[in-house]
Amino acid sequence: MKKIILTTLLVLGIVGCKTTEPLYYYGEYNSAVYSYFKSEDVSLEAQITVLQQAIEQAAAQDKAIAPGIHAHLGMLYFESGNGDRGTLHFEQEKALFPESAQYIDFLLNAANAKGA
Repeated sequence: MKKIILTTLLVLGIVGCKTTEPLYYYGEYNSAVYSYFKSEDVSLEAQITVLQQAIEQAAAQDKAIAPGIHAHLGMLYFESGNGDRGTLHFEQEKALFPESAQYIDFLLNAANAKGA
């Protein structure tokens, strides 16, 4: 009887340790944001490339891209002077994550006011 109970507990312990896949794909997003805020010697173009690669890798692996990646990429495009691409990525962020619409609209208004 003890063997059955121990075996059952062991099986339940092993089954309970199963890990789950992350909901979103982040790629190198965290390091790109860290570089941006620490003002390290990483050019805007290099940061843009890292985020574009994350988006491409997520698509290639058929994974959902993490919230904030398109917004951050849009911000980088605005800073580099490419407002059209910035707007495109802000709109993509809103489409993927509708709960971000109010904040993204705020960022778009601020970027357009700054550019005007």
